[in-house]
Amino acid sequence: MVRRGPVVLMVALLVAGCAAQQKGADGTAAPGVTDTTIKIGGVLTKTSASGYSTKDAEVGAKARFERANAAGGVHGRKIEFLGAEDDAQDAAKGDAAAKKLVQKDQVFALVPVHAPNFGGAAFLEQQGVPWFGWATGPQWCGTKTGFGYNGCLAPKQGAGSQTWWGRQVAELLGGAEGKSVYVQTSDSSGSKYGGTTISQSFTAAGFKLVGVNSGLPAAAPPPDWLPYVNKIMTSNGGRAPDVVVSVIAGTKFNVGLYAALKRAGYQGMLTDATSYDVAILQDPATAQALEGVIAAPMFEPFESSAPEIAQLKQDVEKVAPGTRLTQHLAIGYWAADIFLDMLDKTGKDLTRERFLATGNGSYAYENAGFGRIQYPKDHTEPNGCGALVKLEKGAFQVAKNMKCFDNVPLK
Repeated sequence: MVRRGPVVLMVALLVAGCAAQQKGADGTAAPGVTDTTIKIGGVLTKTSASGYSTKDAEVGAKARFERANAAGGVHGRKIEFLGAEDDAQDAAKGDAAAKKLVQKDQVFALVPVHAPNFGGAAFLEQQGVPWFGWATGPQWCGTKTGFGYNGCLAPKQGAGSQTWWGRQVAELLGGAEGKSVYVQTSDSSGSKYGGTTISQSFTAAGFKLVGVNSGLPAAAPPPDWLPYVNKIMTSNGGRAPDVVVSVIAGTKFNVGLYAALKRAGYQGMLTDATSYDVAILQDPATAQALEGVIAAPMFEPFESSAPEIAQLKQDVEKVAPGTRLTQHLAIGYWAADIFLDMLDKTGKDLTRERFLATGNGSYAYENAGFGRIQYPKDHTEPNGCGALVKLEKGAFQVAKNMKCFDNVPLK
């Protein structure tokens, strides 16, 4: 009698394994894809020497993926989310993390990627691996595989540059006619670049630009703010400007600048992109310094009554009850949301090639949570959308809901 059990079992397992791996119409296997699952992982700056962390983006992405899975997945496939690797704000570690996810873990795509110094862009582009997150640096721009939830924030000269911040502030003030703006940056390359694009945003809205100061050291707040404050307070023909825009990374910098301006009697508007952070409310001195400041997030604020925000809160509460809602969480959530939409529009026959063809083939998606996105256009320019939030009496309030505006060529 011939004993065939082990041989038959081995053959059956091999056949089952081959059948489970998804293949495209051309017979090419799709990494990370089976008939029932799609494997996804991310790269975040969970830890860093400065204390900066984007770890909350993992919770946001997980919350959105879990809702998709509860609804049956996308074309019958559920998201197998491996979580996110930590690049520790080190480009080399980010590159290694991307290679691990692709080569060892065999993920289909990287979601979310939220790391200012992400070093895996060139590898992912060369391998044709899609990645979604916050396009904070030039490594996102001009690619075919990198999909920032808000487009490319580092456009080259001649490409589209955002006007939403200036136009939203103009609407909040009842118009920009006769009003002036002063932009304060640090001497870092990123801050200087932001000063250029944001200055143009305000001039495009009709404000008079009366100064751009990039002399502030980026390493640490100055011991004396008076020289900077004096420049600001006399920049508008000897008077203070109507609006001061801070393009400085770090709450300590903004707290120092704003407190010094208030001591000098400044009565105009203070606005920046980073002060929408519930953590600042825990320190009375910080909250007082930022009282009245207008923050400019690139997503619909959590205080909004929009149904999309209610859904986000519900999704997060299901996977992580009691979680504090942060900007990084929202970025992870909306990056995952766009990925899922692009996945749905690609169809059941899923390969990376087909997915990228969908994303780079007149792809468009609108959602009140983050505005709108259009690819391939937004590989080279921002999506042009943002909201305004005001800190008033120790609580954040929606000053202007999410709105999108046309870009203008960067000069």
